Amino acid sequence: MTLLNQSQRTVKGKVLKMSLLALMSVSSTASVADSSAQKNDEQMIQNLIELRGQVEDLQAELQIMKAEHTQSMTYLNTRKTELEANLDRKQLQSKQSQAELVKLQEKIKSLGADSEQMIPDVVAYAASIKQGIEFGIPFKVLERTSVVEGIERDLEGRKITSQHAINRLWAFLEDEMRLAKENAIYSQTVQLNGKNVLVDVAKLGTVMMYFKTRDNIYGQAVRQGQGWTFNVFDNASDAEAVAVLFDSLKKQIRQGLFTLPLDLKTTNVQSQS
Repeated sequence: MTLLNQSQRTVKGKVLKMSLLALMSVSSTASVADSSAQKNDEQMIQNLIELRGQVEDLQAELQIMKAEHTQSMTYLNTRKTELEANLDRKQLQSKQSQAELVKLQEKIKSLGADSEQMIPDVVAYAASIKQGIEFGIPFKVLERTSVVEGIERDLEGRKITSQHAINRLWAFLEDEMRLAKENAIYSQTVQLNGKNVLVDVAKLGTVMMYFKTRDNIYGQAVRQGQGWTFNVFDNASDAEAVAVLFDSLKKQIRQGLFTLPLDLKTTNVQSQS
């Protein structure tokens, strides 16, 4: 009986030890799990903090981009308004010139086709056309002016009548109106750094004119006081934009969206009365 009790006590002791060991193992496992979970939580919090910082940075960058876009649109709208106003002035000048020619024609008819009395009026009108060429973009100014001067010489030398002179001036104005609507590339001589240089010019109506030298240097005609100067671009992006324009015009692509450098002084053209 005593041996049995001792044996039972031994078994109970072993069971108790095993239970304690199992409990300690579970407790240890739970402790490790808690520690791992805590680390995971801390990592998640750190990740969230970093993500929040990135979002704030992106929001700040987006606000800057929005502000820059607003500035760009305001700038472009201002330039568009200036160009449209200048184009309207040009169209008004053409209409006024045509109206004046019609009046002169009617007056000549009433006085007779060979009337000497109309010569001063025709000469004065020819002078106003030359003034318009001078104040417009510097596109083949000498060539265009020489056409009008030729009419003046023929009229003053009595080689043509007043009526004939008016007809020739009318034809010249029709050519000018065509030029005002035309976007094209021509070759002409311009002054660069005090030297006459043969360049290609991209003429956009009678509003803007860009140039390209034979060694691919780009620039723009800019009004300076009462005259014009040809300035080379010192900005690579401006030169690239104009290079795209030249390439498009050479490919006969005359319509589309072009981002071009524009000096507002080029639109400051005086209107004729």
